[in-house]
Amino acid sequence: MRTDIHIGIFDVIIFLGVFQGLLLSWFFIKNSGGNRRSNLFQGLLLVSLSLAIFEEWLNNTGMIVRVLYLTNFSESLNFAFAPLFYFYVWTSLNPDSKRKTWIHFIPVFFWTLYMVFAFIQPDANKYDSYLQTKHPDWDFLPWDDTISDDPLGIRRYVNQLMLLQLVSYFFMAVTTVVMKFKSSGESFFRTENTVLRVLRNSVIHILILITLIVITKIIFGMRSDVGGYIVASYVSFMIYATTWQILSRSDYFDSPGSFLFFPAIKYRKSSLSDENKELILKKIKREMEEGSYFTNNLASLAGLARQINESPHHVSQVINERMNKNFFEMLAFYRVEHAKKLIRQDKHGKITVEELAELVGYNSKSSFNSAFKKYSTKTPSEYRKSPD
Repeated sequence: MRTDIHIGIFDVIIFLGVFQGLLLSWFFIKNSGGNRRSNLFQGLLLVSLSLAIFEEWLNNTGMIVRVLYLTNFSESLNFAFAPLFYFYVWTSLNPDSKRKTWIHFIPVFFWTLYMVFAFIQPDANKYDSYLQTKHPDWDFLPWDDTISDDPLGIRRYVNQLMLLQLVSYFFMAVTTVVMKFKSSGESFFRTENTVLRVLRNSVIHILILITLIVITKIIFGMRSDVGGYIVASYVSFMIYATTWQILSRSDYFDSPGSFLFFPAIKYRKSSLSDENKELILKKIKREMEEGSYFTNNLASLAGLARQINESPHHVSQVINERMNKNFFEMLAFYRVEHAKKLIRQDKHGKITVEELAELVGYNSKSSFNSAFKKYSTKTPSEYRKSPD
């Protein structure tokens, strides 16, 4: 059994991409509470992609021979990429949605169980599998195949099935984004909306990734992993680009800081004076009350901060300290108060609950009803019958 190890510059780039991807995913998942489910799906997508390119790194460098028990450990994740990306897009545009998602991940669970037949194979089988894709000119080892690693004969089609699923979900994601662009009156290639711009760029990246997969599979064959090296390199580039975007949008450099400074309690070291806090508070209230920013169904902390020309961190701090709410609680409060006003003005009850939800910025009736009852102890229908 040959154990040659070869590590080139691109292998270093991919390995660092794996580390960076896993680190980023932790922050996304950590900040996925409340109406930020899109962070959860983006974090899980980063985990899946990082593990997938790590397996490619093991195979390409030859390190897999040292850890044969990890052979094909990420294969079932092939069926996680597509639904994770789709629901990242969906929840970014519909943050209040309570749509159930687990059914879309049944193929992942099934394939994980099915892979048990591959995991219990002898090391010689796994070694030969590595040689078949990376070094077909090396000497293969004999082994006993009493238990097949593919009893149903479906693993041979894993690439085709994965590609079919990826294209299907990508089409749904693109349709969702394009429809939002149209309903918002925005141009796909020219928009000032941060959410739509980020999703547009994400769609373009995934399109490039699908194109690379198709081209490499055509050139190197559907069962070959040779083209995976190119795909892994591009995924690493995507991870680095995401890191750059996050760092570029960070407000850490807006005030003096040190790499020796240990993380402190939130806002303790804020550079904001009480006078500045009051100024920002007035700008927030003016934007919400006079500009009706809350009626934007794509309203976000970053978007509000951009509207009043302040950093998201400072805006968040002022909302928390001066209004005793987080951004989403403040948003819900203003939306419910505006809904009450519209109900009182609608003497003849012509506005439906669905229309009311849309007018105040909600994408779904259920989310609107939940928020309305939370802040008024009544549903919109009950409030209409007995307005305060």
